[in-house]
Amino acid sequence: MSRRLATILFAVSLAVIFTCVAGTSILVGTPAINCAPSPTISLPPAPAGGWPSIGRWDRDQVSNAATITAVGARDGVPARGWVIAVATAMQESSLRNLPGGDRDSIGLFQQRPSQGWGTPQQLLDPAYAAATFYATLLTIPHWQTMPLTEAAQRVQISAHPDAYAKWEPDATLLVTTITGGNLPSDGSPAAENCDVTGPWTQPIHAPVGSGFRTAARPGHDGVDLAAPRGTIIRAASTGTVTRVRCNAIDRRDGSNWGCHRDGNPNHTIGCGWYVDIQHDQGIMTRYCHMDKPPLVQPGQPVTVGQPIGLVGSTGHSSGPHLHYEIHTNGDSSSAGAQDPVPFMIAVGAPLGELSGDASRAVTRADTDSRAHNWAQNVSTQGLRASAVAQGRRPRTRGRRSRPRSCRSR
Repeated sequence: MSRRLATILFAVSLAVIFTCVAGTSILVGTPAINCAPSPTISLPPAPAGGWPSIGRWDRDQVSNAATITAVGARDGVPARGWVIAVATAMQESSLRNLPGGDRDSIGLFQQRPSQGWGTPQQLLDPAYAAATFYATLLTIPHWQTMPLTEAAQRVQISAHPDAYAKWEPDATLLVTTITGGNLPSDGSPAAENCDVTGPWTQPIHAPVGSGFRTAARPGHDGVDLAAPRGTIIRAASTGTVTRVRCNAIDRRDGSNWGCHRDGNPNHTIGCGWYVDIQHDQGIMTRYCHMDKPPLVQPGQPVTVGQPIGLVGSTGHSSGPHLHYEIHTNGDSSSAGAQDPVPFMIAVGAPLGELSGDASRAVTRADTDSRAHNWAQNVSTQGLRASAVAQGRRPRTRGRRSRPRSCRSR
């Protein structure tokens, strides 16, 4: 067993053991939640010497299935998803981490770099490949009640849509064995019995790096949250997606740099792949530098905590991170940008901390009131004065603009 898999399994085991504490979840990157009694799932460590062969599947194949299962548990995917993912990898690669395949297909899930799944190096990382599979699966409505082969096909878009069904018994056997026989009959992990109560959550659990409009970067209209490439980005609150776009321009000649590759901090401007979500009270959130096309579309309603994309480094960026912005007064331009750090504290989901450590349950009415008061306290006059002081031309309230301020590192 690899050191990375051992680390994932250990982290998952701890997360499951401590899922519900003092009425709140301490799973990182999730909304504050109240926990009801639930069946426990633990992923026991691999036996000494690694995973044994199981049925027709040899040690390496079982180890890959264990990685897929561990990533699903780590990312809070219902256990039904673990079975779907393992069955998909059985069909696509026979649970082998293949360096090649049909056309440019790579890895356990035979994902294609040309289709935006990631770079060849990323797709040869079983944990990354599994995370991208799950991120797409979670965007499919009612996937848990679909036949396995239909859910897998919605993710993979294969030329053989019915081929996944035959692997369900074997996938169930492997996942059940890997979880120590504790796979619940309804396919739900322990955290599934916890109800979301907080209307806001962290988009990712990560410390704040570069801050909002610092002296060194006065045009930085958000904050940077550094996280590994492929980390799931979640909607900070319920709302409607208003924009999904690639914004990456070569500053040297004004040509399109594109989002099929990482940006360059010296040559690229723009947010890369980004998403805007409109919330109540004229509040908008922006999520920049995603690794591949986002998992949502304009006009799509989203709920708090819903996966919307993966951390990447497209646009003006020198490494994987999420650039996160808060805008108020219905103004998506630079003039409407507010510091996300105090805002997220005000709504009970402080950045860089566990949501469960907010020491209070925040109701929808309470949060809406706080957000409204926050927006009211930031007057248009104050915004204009701030803009003038920083040497920027004030923009008209309500104007929608390209997010040219996403100068994230």
